[in-house]
Amino acid sequence: MRLANKVALITGAGRGIGRAIAEAYAREGARVAIADLDAATAEEAAAAIRDAGGEALAVAMDVTDEAAVQEGVATTIDRLGGLDVAMANAGIQHIDPLDKLEFANWRKVMSVHLDGAFLLTRAALRHMYASGRGGSMLYMGSVHSKEASPLKAPYVAAKHGLLGLCRAVAKEGAAHGVRSNIICPGFVRTPLVEKQIPEQAKEFGISEDEVIRNIMLRNTVDHEFTTLEDVAELAVHLAAFPTNALTGQSIVVSHGWHMQ
Repeated sequence: MRLANKVALITGAGRGIGRAIAEAYAREGARVAIADLDAATAEEAAAAIRDAGGEALAVAMDVTDEAAVQEGVATTIDRLGGLDVAMANAGIQHIDPLDKLEFANWRKVMSVHLDGAFLLTRAALRHMYASGRGGSMLYMGSVHSKEASPLKAPYVAAKHGLLGLCRAVAKEGAAHGVRSNIICPGFVRTPLVEKQIPEQAKEFGISEDEVIRNIMLRNTVDHEFTTLEDVAELAVHLAAFPTNALTGQSIVVSHGWHMQ
């Protein structure tokens, strides 16, 4: 088991990619804290892991609230015995052309992605440094950490920002045994992506099938969506990697949408 005796905290883990990663970590032996804005959803995900024989804790957390993040990390450390892996996964999307984008919507997307990632990073690093055990900081980026798409300016800017934060953590954390990497998936059919399909169809004046075929999957090598399992497997590998040889890296999992 690649994560035996490790403790992992994942934000936005009540559903979608975050939940898939939490379940994969638990199968690999980790004790998992599932942090989510929706306490009931977090508990449901944690209960599913416990029912499968794993160890999981639900943590209600608004990642934009400094006190809530600090309290959630402290609770994880107290209840599960430490913190070895922290993943900033919580995210939201907003579809609008720039000339119609309201500042409040720009700030909301930035706050969840970037403020949330910073607050988790700072709280996790304080423990990882003090423990002397180091750890792994992980971020959920996107192909949009590398490329832009129309109608998604705040999301694209935020995902680019996460790439920079990841690299800064790699530079600062190395002396303390902390690795930092960012996962950059292509389109995964989560509720976040499903919501975009009719929104983009309306904005571009095309059918939903055309959104999928000509926008979401056009640049993949096989016209396939990235799966939850694809992303979770990469998250396990990065969390379990034993040395600083793999740090500061952005790894794209996108069926060839973006090649580097």
